Parts: sequence; structure tokens; C-alpha cells
Amino acid sequence: MSTIKKVLITEEEIQAKVKEIAAQINRDYEGKELLFVPVLKGAAVFGCDLFRELTIPAKIDFLATSSYGNGTSSSGVVTVTKDIDLKLNGKHILIVEDILDSGNTLFYLKNMLESRGAESVRLCTFMQKPARLQKPITSDYNGFVIPDEYVVGYGLDYDQLYRNLKFVGVLDESVYA
Repeated sequence: MSTIKKVLITEEEIQAKVKEIAAQINRDYEGKELLFVPVLKGAAVFGCDLFRELTIPAKIDFLATSSYGNGTSSSGVVTVTKDIDLKLNGKHILIVEDILDSGNTLFYLKNMLESRGAESVRLCTFMQKPARLQKPITSDYNGFVIPDEYVVGYGLDYDQLYRNLKFVGVLDESVYA
């Protein structure tokens, strides 16, 4: 694919990391029921792969947010476009996100769900870009730390394209410049 400058994370590396994160989640939530909440659309691929590796009792629901529009950086304003349908009182919630970038979305979502009476709210991110973090938030489970480059694949997109790639690649600047 000529619009991908380089492969940053291979399919094999992704699958190994998914199994590693799932094993840790299974240990940490042993004896508890988990409400597993991927954030649409970016975390759908990672979330589904991770969910299938869980061996603990778990329910799944989805959130959808908007903070990017069609741009390449966060606007800073988080809007929930699809909320969780299940009751949250007393639940152990794991928010699953594709990337911890500015931190705006996860900071907002964690505070929102905690205020609704969740027993616990933890964060699981496929990737983190520490160079872009603007909020005081960390991920409890993280797959990869990446440089400040525009990445696509494995659920991550540019203008809704590239989500279906089985790897994560750096998008050539000519695509979005």
C-alpha cells in the first residue's frame, strides 16, 4: 500500500500483545463480573479480539464518542454519540480504547462512568502516544507505546479508511497534508 510509509506494529505482534493483556485482565478480575466497554469505532477491532480471549464472566456494551471530526487531531471537545445501555451501579467497568493520544476522551469517559456509580473503572488502550498527552490520565492496560506519528490500521482510521488493515502503519503525510 503506497500510502503507508512503514509498518509500525505487525499482525503477529498485535496478536501476541492481545493475549498478554487478556491474561492480565483475567487475573485481575478473577471472581468478578466485568463490563467490557469498547469505544466505537476505533477500538472495535482490538476490543473484539481482546474480548474473545477473556475467560472471566464478562458482559459487553459499547460507547461511541466524537472528538476528531474528519481532522487528524482532537478538537478537545468530547461528545458521546452512543451511550452504554446497561445499568452501571456496582459494576466493574473496563473502557477499551484504540489510542491514548490527548487523553481528552478517556479522561471524560472515566469521570462520567465513575459518577454513575460504577464500582470501578479501569482503562485499556491498544496504544499510547505520550508526547501528545494533555490530561492527567494513565492506562491500566496498554499494548504499545508509539511515537507521535499518524497511524492507521487495526481499527484506526483516516477519514474512515484503513481500519481493516491487520497491522498498524504510519500514514504518509501526503494523504492528509
